[in-house]
Amino acid sequence: MRPILQVALDFTSLEQAFRVAEAAVSGGADWLEVGTPLIKSVGISAVKLVVERFPNVTVVADMKTIDTGYLEALMAASHGARVVTVLGLASDRTIKEAADAAHEHSAKLMVDLMLVRDLRKRAEEVVTLGADYILLHIGKDLQKDGLTPLTWLREIVDYVKIPVAVAGGLSVLTAPIAVKAGAKIVVIGGAISGAPDPAKATREIREAIDSAI
Repeated sequence: MRPILQVALDFTSLEQAFRVAEAAVSGGADWLEVGTPLIKSVGISAVKLVVERFPNVTVVADMKTIDTGYLEALMAASHGARVVTVLGLASDRTIKEAADAAHEHSAKLMVDLMLVRDLRKRAEEVVTLGADYILLHIGKDLQKDGLTPLTWLREIVDYVKIPVAVAGGLSVLTAPIAVKAGAKIVVIGGAISGAPDPAKATREIREAIDSAI
């Protein structure tokens, strides 16, 4: 299976998001992530607008839900998101209800294990709650301390039966390492959105992760 390249649109402006999204899709991105800052800035309509602009691309709504799981997953899925995120720190009920809402609307649930202490234990639990994907994620603030999700990737990939995504400061150099360690979905943000030529950066990462399998 070819690795999925997910590009995070962590902007507060739709104009910026569309510019990078166009470049990323032309460069070989598979999934477009409507980032949390964009959803908070523009509203849930940002998901629908990206879906309408890119009807042939899977759109991820990075809701980072921690409560009202059914309602927030329903909002994202009903606006066209095919993948919705919920935090692993949320209650079991929240995750289960988010999974129910996503699945009722032909979407998938990705559980983000950011800040979870016992990764293996929580990964196992969220699978039973209906997770379709697990995300190993180091947030932007903790990236400043040099933390990387690659540290725990192999352990989780070997432990769960569902696809594992990885995010957090990945680049053309580290993304292939993630794929070799078993990641099925590679999430790239700044290495593409902050590049002088986002389309070229996407193509380079696409080639790097494809050659890693």
